Amino acid sequence: MDDMGDGVEAKVERLRDLRVRRARLDAEELALLADIAADVGDDRGVAEELTPVLRVSTREVERRIDDGRSVAGRMPRLLAAMRVGEVETYGARRVLAVVDPLEDDAARTVDALLAERLADAPATAWQPGNLAQRTRRLVEKVDPGGQTARARRARAERKLELTPGEHAMSSLEAQLPAEVAAACYSRVDGMARSLRHRGDQRTLDQLRADVTADLLLGRDPGVTPSEAAATVYLHMPADAALSISDDGCELDGYGPVPAAIAREIMTNPRSIWRAVLCDPGTGEPLDLGRTRRRPSATIRELVRVRDRECIMPWCHRPARHCDHDHEQAWTADGGGGSTSVANGGPRCRRHHQLKDDPRWNTHYDPVHGTTRVTTPHGTTYTAHRHPVLTPKSGRHRPTPTRPTPARDTQARHAPRRDAPTRDTQTHRQPAGAEPTRDATGKGHRNDDGPPF
Repeated sequence: MDDMGDGVEAKVERLRDLRVRRARLDAEELALLADIAADVGDDRGVAEELTPVLRVSTREVERRIDDGRSVAGRMPRLLAAMRVGEVETYGARRVLAVVDPLEDDAARTVDALLAERLADAPATAWQPGNLAQRTRRLVEKVDPGGQTARARRARAERKLELTPGEHAMSSLEAQLPAEVAAACYSRVDGMARSLRHRGDQRTLDQLRADVTADLLLGRDPGVTPSEAAATVYLHMPADAALSISDDGCELDGYGPVPAAIAREIMTNPRSIWRAVLCDPGTGEPLDLGRTRRRPSATIRELVRVRDRECIMPWCHRPARHCDHDHEQAWTADGGGGSTSVANGGPRCRRHHQLKDDPRWNTHYDPVHGTTRVTTPHGTTYTAHRHPVLTPKSGRHRPTPTRPTPARDTQARHAPRRDAPTRDTQTHRQPAGAEPTRDATGKGHRNDDGPPF
């Protein structure tokens, strides 16, 4: 078993090396493309010439040229991060998409601030989704006056696209305002789960696809969802709702939205939204509890509102699409954990099942919002939940308060010689050893969530 563990751990390190090398090559390619485009000056002509060289479509070559020009001229610190292997092209593209509307000077300011924030950041901060969230926050800070105009322009460009696929299949993609897309998905998901509860043998993915098609074609999907199935939570401070300030507005499952857009969502009679009441001192929703195992709708709702996402450090699945999990197992004799907001947390179905895997050691503290995960080969990640709204200054803050929906995460592993030094510690278990389980009933199978 030890040899097997050592072999897997060595392969994981090889994957880490490959990622670093790939990021460096991506940086070199983008820099070369920027240089070639500057020398030639004819983007269309050079893209055509490079199409057979790079063996991708001309449109992709044009996109890479644009990325190269932007990262070299507007985001040099991001390019430097690519050159040391921290981020590949995909992650860089997510950042560039966020800063694209900014003027050059503003983009460079965001670039410098992002580099500062990431200097001592944990490994998971470099994941594309987390990078984009951090960048969004910085764009709002650097250019707060432009966020409403950017949102309005993007919403005006909403569209529907049909992309032919393989094996007699195609994809239908709608670009919609965030609250509309969230409500649409929640409604379809609720109808699919209702059909599944009634004994339909199709998978949830199949049911969502079929329900969507039925609705668009005017056919009866065979089920009507509850109103809550299409509810979108809008976290909004009272002063922002009254137009006194323009800070702190969050859309559940998406992140920050301009206050002007939030007020439009709030006052739109066609919107399906739910206001969230939070303690102004902590930024957290109010707590409830009870003694029965099955959580009430109120408890489920408060847990979903409080946590907003699956509690795993790298998972951003909205809490409304996750299972409700008892962190400390509930038992009929009353010796286990209570059915309460203080003992509940959202886990997507994949990570709910992973909790019961003895090779993984996962623990979530719902009160303080701290997640600790140890992988089968000894790497430990931690994450900290942020309050729904930023606590008022001078109040007691039991959890970190940086205003971002993304959780701060930290991976502990040995620093690499070819990567920037980080404040990390080696935290590995012996190869092949079973991670230590804490006294929270990790083997308990929680059936609170809906079945597949």
